[in-house]
Amino acid sequence: MSNQDQAPRQGTFGTGAGAALDTALAYHRAWTSHDFDRAMTYIAEDIVCQAPSGRLEGTAAFREFMGPFTQILTRSSLIAAFGDDEKAVVMYDTDTAPVKDAPGAECVTVRGGKITHMRIVFDRLPFEEARRAAGTG
Repeated sequence: MSNQDQAPRQGTFGTGAGAALDTALAYHRAWTSHDFDRAMTYIAEDIVCQAPSGRLEGTAAFREFMGPFTQILTRSSLIAAFGDDEKAVVMYDTDTAPVKDAPGAECVTVRGGKITHMRIVFDRLPFEEARRAAGTG
């Protein structure tokens, strides 16, 4: 069984039953298994995403940002996931074609089964260095 298939240790904060955590994990499973179209079914039309590259609004901007990353993903493992009915945090490690060991985390707000807000945290420097080394950045 790959690390991606192993169930993470999960916890909750707040008092909810974990609807946001369920949505966050379903979204994570979809994009890390290269099914980005399915992942987008968990994203609200009016999503606001705060990423290291700046603020993104709406599904078109989100797809333009996140879609290419899913195409270069070569491995993912879930480190931890915590949440309640409204918010969830998912932390993971990834390898990509240009960068090995690229950990990240997402804090999401979920309403009506859709992610309405996402804060993504990851280190951009290794990706910038890989682009420079390849002569594309």
